[in-house]
Amino acid sequence: MDNPGKTRERSLSVMTELVLPNDGNLLGNLLGGRLLHWIDIAGALAASRHSGGAVATIRMDPVEFKHPIHVGGIVSFTSYVTWTGRTSIETAVETFAEDVLTGEKRFINKVYLVFVALDQNGGKRITPPLIPKTDEEQREWDAAVIRRRK
Repeated sequence: MDNPGKTRERSLSVMTELVLPNDGNLLGNLLGGRLLHWIDIAGALAASRHSGGAVATIRMDPVEFKHPIHVGGIVSFTSYVTWTGRTSIETAVETFAEDVLTGEKRFINKVYLVFVALDQNGGKRITPPLIPKTDEEQREWDAAVIRRRK
């Protein structure tokens, strides 16, 4: 069976969320758990696009929150595949917050997640290989290989 590779641009996904009062804590900031939930979904979007099917999260690297995100703000996520194994797919998710009133955008974090491609019965499925096209994409691939060794 032929399993042609795919480029990073084929998996590129952008997701946007409005931070509502139900997403916030007593100080009016986005709950960290809600942000992690959205990051997981954003990563799964890219991994699903790459694999052409369902995926399950198997790892999320440590997450650092650089700035609070306020209720009423907009959070955007850009995700893409950085590495593939036989059935595993690593994605990067870059998170930004935007203040609706001022238009100011702030970088929040960049998180790496690993997913496994699943078949219709929930078993592991072979995924297409990633084909890095640029020097940056090759650096991301090389860094993923190092992360996998840890």
